[in-house]
Amino acid sequence: MVQLGELVMILDLHRQGLSVTAIARQLSLDRKTVRKYIARGLEPPAYKPRPPRGHRLDPFTGYLRERVAAFPALTGSRLWREIREHGYAGGYTAVTDYLRDVRPALPAPFEVRFETPPGHQAQVDFARFVVSFTDEPGVTRIVWLFSMVLGHSRQIWARFVPHQDLQTVLRCHIAAFTALGGVPGEILYDRMKTAVTGEGEDGHIVYNRSLVALAAHYGFLPRACRPYRAKTKGKVERPFRYVREDFFLARAFRDLNDLNAQLDDWLATVANLRLHGTTHRVVAEAFAEEQPTLRPLPALPFRAVLRLERRVTHEGLVSVGGNLYSVPDRTRRVVEVHQLADEIQIFDAGRLVAVHPVIEGHRRTRVASGHRSRAVLPPRSQRPTREAGLVIGRAGDQVARRSLEIYAAVGRRLAEGGRP
Repeated sequence: MVQLGELVMILDLHRQGLSVTAIARQLSLDRKTVRKYIARGLEPPAYKPRPPRGHRLDPFTGYLRERVAAFPALTGSRLWREIREHGYAGGYTAVTDYLRDVRPALPAPFEVRFETPPGHQAQVDFARFVVSFTDEPGVTRIVWLFSMVLGHSRQIWARFVPHQDLQTVLRCHIAAFTALGGVPGEILYDRMKTAVTGEGEDGHIVYNRSLVALAAHYGFLPRACRPYRAKTKGKVERPFRYVREDFFLARAFRDLNDLNAQLDDWLATVANLRLHGTTHRVVAEAFAEEQPTLRPLPALPFRAVLRLERRVTHEGLVSVGGNLYSVPDRTRRVVEVHQLADEIQIFDAGRLVAVHPVIEGHRRTRVASGHRSRAVLPPRSQRPTREAGLVIGRAGDQVARRSLEIYAAVGRRLAEGGRP
């Protein structure tokens, strides 16, 4: 019996013109063997199967099969200890390899769908989206989709936001409650930092103080789902894929406002009018029945305050949440900022000197009307048609509109050598 390498060499030497005798002499083979393999051609030699080797585990395989058939959940280490007591001297890995082949498969447990009664629960979460706005060609932005889904009807309220900070979370809750016309009994959260700050020594969840204040004001109970259990919040996480595939992909958006305007239209005309695949009901019809069971909105607005100390820049601006807000001239260098859910209040020595709506976006500047004795107007094409604060960021932002008589008076003062 020749090896495959010898067979290849025989055929190769034969192709080179060597005689059978020369090949046999060169390879130390019998001439009959060389002649046989030349006649057979390139055919791998057949080898007889090796006789099975005995294994130390063989006397114990019957015992192992009986044990796992009766008790499928028995661990490999338990069974290894048992057969060692009966004389097995082999290794642990041999036992686990054998059990992997003979252990009966345990049937997977069925998932139990958890449905909630009307008005009982909503689920909240964020999803990350990457977008390029047509107003900023070539620039890629990361935006976050805040979504609140009512557990019973599957009614969706959602909004794209530039940040996941606490103020954004509070503001989105307030807007969602207003749009839904009520408040669910409890809201289920992921372990996001704006909702859950950690666990106490007794294992109890510690919630963000501002979220607790919001919950107390609106009368709902915050609940954190178990970590690494995405299915716990399936009612809010499954719609994220639906939003991405049915709404977000293959669309163009001018800016964040246009993105949210298109989202609102899609929610109203498509998502919340669809026949839901799980409940087999039209979402809007189910919500019409669920809405009266929601807790009523409180009479007073939520006014919880996050207090910060900030320094005023040389341009008379205060940085809050990545954006700049103006203060009046002659404001002191150190001010106290009160962050509310929907506005920014700035205090100088306890006196309220500026109130701004929260800017949606990042690295933008808002200068309120009356905060500057002198202002530079943008190009005429960008001037607004109504009185408003100036938000400097992109073309289209509005500025304060003043009469031309003011500038004429300033010009006369300068011509006379006086100060404006």
